[in-house]
Amino acid sequence: MNHEIEIRWDDEAKVWFVADSTVPGLVGEAPSMDAMLSLLKRRVPEMLSENGCPISDDIPLRLLTNTSLGQMRAVG
Repeated sequence: MNHEIEIRWDDEAKVWFVADSTVPGLVGEAPSMDAMLSLLKRRVPEMLSENGCPISDDIPLRLLTNTSLGQMRAVG
């Protein structure tokens, strides 16, 4: 099963956050994209396990975001 995770930037709060996800119960925010990826590495397996879903390094994840080049440069 493929899981999609949509990540958005909140300009007011200055954080990336999980806007939508097919991983049950997945939420989170982080000040940088690197920090968001670290959060996802921990939280995705946790949430899959808590919801009785199989866990494997082979489970495909699709990360989606809409941003501009300027925004990416500004927020890292």
